[in-house]
Amino acid sequence: MRDEAYETIKRRIIMCAFRPGEALSEAAVSASLGLGRTPVRQAFDRLMRDGLVEVLPRKGIIVRPISHDEVRDMVDVRLVNEGFCARLAAERATPRVIAALADNVRQGGEAATARDIEMLMRLDAAFHATISAAARNQVLGEILRTLHEHAQRVWFVSLRAPEHHRRVVDEHASIVDALRAGDADAAEAATRAHILSFAENLTRQL
Repeated sequence: MRDEAYETIKRRIIMCAFRPGEALSEAAVSASLGLGRTPVRQAFDRLMRDGLVEVLPRKGIIVRPISHDEVRDMVDVRLVNEGFCARLAAERATPRVIAALADNVRQGGEAATARDIEMLMRLDAAFHATISAAARNQVLGEILRTLHEHAQRVWFVSLRAPEHHRRVVDEHASIVDALRAGDADAAEAATRAHILSFAENLTRQL
């Protein structure tokens, strides 16, 4: 039950069912999940370590707000690390990886048409994880895995704008084209443009 409570609350935070800044009552969350207060309390402890909730005096537990500083810091780190990752992937990606990425873009187009934000989130995470694996650098891969876990909630906020859905898919397609051509400079440039587009759209949503 402890893991169930943690995963359910985490998913609701990521999907903004529990909004940034919203106060979370242990009793109310327990009742809504149909679980005891002990697993919910333990879940809150884990989510606090994850940086998804925080304790404020006289307010109790709240969903940690998304700040402009956090977005700026995340974008800075992504630009450096994912740009380099794309360069490595352009040199090391196999035809099978390129085919998997192209299929991801195809599915993304379908999800964008359907305005399926949850599917777009999953596909976006899979797209970047595939490129990370294709770079074949374990240290870089671990850095990006941790970064992407922390970025999930921010991605959802960014994808709330329907006009951004198709843009994400088109940007992914540009990255795949560069990887297919083995063009490291173009892959890095397309990846950086994708991240900056994400940041610009997210800033408008906050």
